Amino acid sequence: MGIRLEFVLIILIVMTIVLTTMVELTDPKTTNIQHYKELEFHNTTFIDVDNKQMQAKLYTTYGLRKEGVLSLDKLRYHTKNIKLLLADKGTYKEDILYLDGNVSLQEKEGFLYITDHANYHQDTHMLHITSDFVAMMNKNIIKGKTLSYNTLQKEGNATKIDAVIYTSEK
Repeated sequence: MGIRLEFVLIILIVMTIVLTTMVELTDPKTTNIQHYKELEFHNTTFIDVDNKQMQAKLYTTYGLRKEGVLSLDKLRYHTKNIKLLLADKGTYKEDILYLDGNVSLQEKEGFLYITDHANYHQDTHMLHITSDFVAMMNKNIIKGKTLSYNTLQKEGNATKIDAVIYTSEK
């Protein structure tokens, strides 16, 4: 009364099938993470043009576009009304440029604004300063908490201002 060889082989085959279907050969931690870059660049200049002229120019030392969001380092931006806009970091999402770290905006024939955080809406040409700021032109100095400024019409609204304004005599 011995065990027949066919039964031993059938049991071994069934055990092999069960074990191979239960063992997962890939690591789930590495397959769930999706790291991909849509675009990466260094020391690059972007020029926005229409049919007639240049609309804006942006230079950055490093940029990365991931999931539709463009992140920029050490950016320099200018348009026909903005002489120079500088920031340490910038994030461009849905026509809004979010600026962080040593943000300064020098207008052509206008004020120099210095702050730490600001948002520039490219479509409406609105600059929203969201932290303490200083605005200077010649001897005129304006300090405040927040500012919304239209760079086309050169009109703005600020909160909690402290200003020294010099006017000309008539």
